[in-house]
Amino acid sequence: MPLTPEQRRERAKQAVQASWERTEDPAARTKPARMAALQRFENEVDPDRTLPENVRSQRAQEAKRQYYSELGRRSAAARRARREAARAAG
Repeated sequence: MPLTPEQRRERAKQAVQASWERTEDPAARTKPARMAALQRFENEVDPDRTLPENVRSQRAQEAKRQYYSELGRRSAAARRARREAARAAG
């Protein structure tokens, strides 16, 4: 019998939890993803690698902060719009 979408989500969630439970060093496991994300911001602020390393790193950190700040702003706006739509409908 096929699983419902909810059952598939629940099984996937349990598999992820079990995987993290067996992970001895979570920071090491996520390091490649964190480094790739930082690389993305470094490429954005200095694609030709003309800046000194410390300046590029500082600018990349600022670009990262700005990106996540904008993401938070958009998320809040979406939540506000959903709330207002629910109020208008109900």
